[in-house]
Amino acid sequence: QVQLVESGGGSVQAGGSLRLSCAASGDSSSTVCMGWFRQAPGKEREGVAAVDNNGRTGVADSVQARFTISKDHAKNTLYLQVNTLKPEDTATYYCAAGTVCYYRENRVRLESRFFGYWGQGTQVTVDS
Repeated sequence: QVQLVESGGGSVQAGGSLRLSCAASGDSSSTVCMGWFRQAPGKEREGVAAVDNNGRTGVADSVQARFTISKDHAKNTLYLQVNTLKPEDTATYYCAAGTVCYYRENRVRLESRFFGYWGQGTQVTVDS
């Protein structure tokens, strides 16, 4: 069993930055693959970024130049540094974990069906 608790969301002006955190507890073998997803009102959940235990990542093209994913293995905590925020980044951001990552072209795949554990989400609101 795994528990994921996100923090770090908030309201910022366009162009601002936030650092989202996800503290994982429980069975560490179930957090080999960790990622961030987001869901805006009226839209489907989309994958933002993911990382495996070897540091290999997958990042959505729409945010690749602005978002950075990282993981502190000692703390079993996942981070998402989000820079140059835009109003279209407004969404609830969810942390997710899985026992294995899947890859395409050497990048971690960002499909929610590969992740079995989910946090409650943290809200990010970007004002124009």
